[in-house]
Amino acid sequence: MLLPTIAATGTTEPTGAIEPAGSVVLATSADASRPVENGRSNPTAVLEQIERRVLWLATSIVHHANRVRPNTSGIKVGGHQASSASMTTIMTSLWFGQLRAEDRVSVKPHASPVLHAINYLLGTLDARHLTTLREFGGLQSYPSRAKDPDPADYSTGSVGIGATAPIWGAIARRYTETHGGGAGSGRQYSLLGDAELDEGAIWEAVLDSSVQDLGEIVWIVDLNRQSLDRVVPNIAAHKIEKLFDAAGWQVITVKFGRLLESLMARPGGDALRRRITEMTNPEYQRLLRCRVDELRVRLPGTGADAAAIDTLCGGVDDATLHAAIRNLGGHDLDALRAAYAEIDDTRPTVIIAYTVKGHGLPIEGHPQNHSSLLSIEQYGALADALGEDQDAPWSTFAPDSEPGRLCTDTANRLERPAAPTSSPPAVPTDLGHTPTGTSTTQAALGRALLDLTRVAPDAASRVVTVSPDVSSSTNLAGWINKVGVWSTEERRNWFDDDSETLLHWRERPSGQHIELGIAEVNLVSLISELGATWSRWGQTLFPIGTIYDPFVERALEPWSFGMYAGGQSILVGTPSGVTLAPEGGAHQSIKTPSIGLEQPECLSYEPAFVVDLEWALLAAMGQMGRIGGKSAYLRLSTKPVDQTLAVIPADPAARERRRRQVVAGAYLLRSADRPQTTIVTMGALVPEALAAADRLTELGVIADVVCVTSAGLLFEALQARRGLADAPSWILDQVFPAEKAAPMVTVLDGHPHTLAFLAGINQVPARNLGVSRFGQSGDLADVYRSHGIDVDSIVRAVLDVVA
Repeated sequence: MLLPTIAATGTTEPTGAIEPAGSVVLATSADASRPVENGRSNPTAVLEQIERRVLWLATSIVHHANRVRPNTSGIKVGGHQASSASMTTIMTSLWFGQLRAEDRVSVKPHASPVLHAINYLLGTLDARHLTTLREFGGLQSYPSRAKDPDPADYSTGSVGIGATAPIWGAIARRYTETHGGGAGSGRQYSLLGDAELDEGAIWEAVLDSSVQDLGEIVWIVDLNRQSLDRVVPNIAAHKIEKLFDAAGWQVITVKFGRLLESLMARPGGDALRRRITEMTNPEYQRLLRCRVDELRVRLPGTGADAAAIDTLCGGVDDATLHAAIRNLGGHDLDALRAAYAEIDDTRPTVIIAYTVKGHGLPIEGHPQNHSSLLSIEQYGALADALGEDQDAPWSTFAPDSEPGRLCTDTANRLERPAAPTSSPPAVPTDLGHTPTGTSTTQAALGRALLDLTRVAPDAASRVVTVSPDVSSSTNLAGWINKVGVWSTEERRNWFDDDSETLLHWRERPSGQHIELGIAEVNLVSLISELGATWSRWGQTLFPIGTIYDPFVERALEPWSFGMYAGGQSILVGTPSGVTLAPEGGAHQSIKTPSIGLEQPECLSYEPAFVVDLEWALLAAMGQMGRIGGKSAYLRLSTKPVDQTLAVIPADPAARERRRRQVVAGAYLLRSADRPQTTIVTMGALVPEALAAADRLTELGVIADVVCVTSAGLLFEALQARRGLADAPSWILDQVFPAEKAAPMVTVLDGHPHTLAFLAGINQVPARNLGVSRFGQSGDLADVYRSHGIDVDSIVRAVLDVVA
C-alpha cells in the first residue's frame, strides 16, 4: 500500500520549511498492501499501519510545539521531524515485534518524538503531554530517564555518550546479578545515527576489551548519510563494517528493501544494484528529490550499465519506481525482521540499516532538512496522505482493530514490574582512627576501603572500584588483593605463585574491582551506570573510579551527563595539582578544584589529612543510593603530610564536632582570640599555611588558619545565607564568625578563584593565591615558589593585606 502523493505547496516559510521536489510516499514491503491473506491478517500490513501512525504522531508533536503552541519569546522551539522520520520504521519494528520486558533501549536523541509517539500508543504517556515538547515541565528535547513523564531506559542527548550507555548498563547488570541477583538478563539496544559514529567515545567503548563478550549488546545504526549541515560525502558503510568486525562484533547490513530487491531480481537488476551501490551519497540523495520523469533520466547514469538500467526502468510504472528508489532496508519491516533473526547473542552485534532522512515527509532527502519544520500547508498535505485529521491529531487505534490489539499485546508484553525498593546499607561515619606519622591522602584511600571491610562488611560488599589501567599508581593494590577483580567467569592467575608480584590479579565473579583500558570516558560512563543500579533493580552499589586528576576535565562532560541521567558515583582524582612537581605541566591539574563549585548534583572534597579523607569518603557513600543522593569528587594528593598537624581532638564529642565540620566544608585548624588575619587553605598546602602562620607570629601578626575541605559546600552555605539556595549555613558561623572577621589570604594548589568568594562572607579585604598558569617539572619547593604558593608568598600576601 503506497501513500498518496504529497504535492508541493508552492510556499516556503522563513523558519526552515523545505518544499517537496516531487511525490513523497512511504515505500512498503512488497506484500504489505495485502492486509488480509487467506482470512488471516497480514502482520506486516498491520505493523505498517502502526508505523504510519507513529510517523504522524511524531511529526505532530514537533509541529504543535512550533506551529500551534503560543510562543511569546520568539525563539524557535525546534525539534527534528526529519531525524525522527528516518527512525520510524526501525523503532516500530523493534517495539512492536522484537522487544521483551527485560530489554533496554537507548534512543537516538533526535528521535525522541518517535519514542513519545510509541509510548502514547502503548498507554504509558497521557495525551496531555503530547503538546508539551520542549515546554517547561513537559517532554524533554531528548529522552530523559529522570525528567520525561514516560519511560526512557537511558538518557541521551550528549552525542556518543547515550549511545554507549547500554554497554556500561550491560556490565552494571551483569555485575549486579553476580553480587546479589535481581538484575535479570535481556538485550541492550542502542539506536544511533551514522554521524554519531564520528564521536571518539563510540570507538573508545567499542574497542575496550571488556566489551567483546557482551552478546546482549545490539546497536542499530540509522545510516541516512546526513549530518546537521549536509549530505556527508564519505560515509562508507563498508568502512564502518570493517571497524566493527575488527573489534569482534557481528555485522549485519540491511541495505535494500524487498521492493527494491524485487526490481534487482529482474533482467538488468545487477546493473541497477551496481549503479546504486557505487554512486556517491550526494548523488543518491539528489535522486530522492526528483520527479519521476527526472528520475528516469538521472538513474541510469552514463556508464556501461546505463542502457540495461534504462530498459529495466522502462518496464516499471511511475509509482513503483518512485517508491523503489527510496525503499532502503531501514524502511522495510520484513528486511529488518530478517536482520533481527540473525543476531548472534554470543558477541555484540551492529545492524547497519540504510535509511532516508525525512522518509515519508515532504522534506525527505533534502541536504538541509535536519532542523527544518514542515510548513502548515505541508503538514496538512501529510495529514491527507496519511488519512489523519490535522485538527485532531492525537488519535489512537480502536481497541478491537488489528493495530489496536497489537498495541495492547505489545503493552502487556513490555510491562515491567516496578523496581524493588530497598534501603542502602548503613555506612559508618567514622572508622575510629587517629592517624600519626606521615602519609598521603592517595595512599589513605585504599587503606580506608580495606578498613571498611572490617568495620562495615555489608557496606564494603557494595563497593566496586573501577580504574582505567591506573590501579597500582592510585594505591588500590591492597584493596584489589583483598576483594579480587570482577569477571563473569573465574580465570587463572598465572602469577599467583610469583613471590615478586605484589598486585595479584585474581579474576572471579565475586570480585569487586573492574579494570578498563586507558579511556577516561569509559571509566565515568561505567561508574555512572553502576551508580544507577539502586533505581533500576533496587540494588545499591558504591562505585568508586580512580583517575589521574589532570584527566578529570576530559571525563567531566560524560560524567556530568551520567549525573543528569541519575547515576550516583564517586570519582577520585589523584594525584593532583602542581604538587605532582616532577611530572611537569602536562600532569599538573589547575582548574579541577572549581568543579566542586560548578558541577550540579556533585559533592566535592579536597582533604588535607588521612582522617579528613576517611570522613569525606564515608559521608559521600552515606548519601548515595537514594532519591536526592549525589555523586562526589575527591581530589587527592601524593604529598606526604605530617598527620599530627591535624590535631584530632581526643574527646569523643569534640572529635564528632570536627568530623561534622569536615563533611560540611571547613574547620579551624588554628584559632586565636583576636586574629589579625585569616589564612584559608585547602588540601596539600596546609603545611605551608601553618608554617606561614608560625612565621607571622614571630612578626607579631596573629593568624587563624582555616582548612577547607569542600569549597562547593561553603559556597552553597553562603548562597543559602543570602536566600539564594536551600542548604545549611551553620558551618559559616562556626568557621568564619563575624566577630573574628579579619583580612584574608586564601591559598590552594589550584586556580585562586576557587576560594576567592570566601572574603565575601564577612566582607573583608583579601589576597587570593593559587595556580593560574601552566607549570613545569621541578623540585616541589621550586614549583611552589614559581607559582607563588610557597611559605614566603603566603607571608608576603598577609603582610600586604593587613598593612
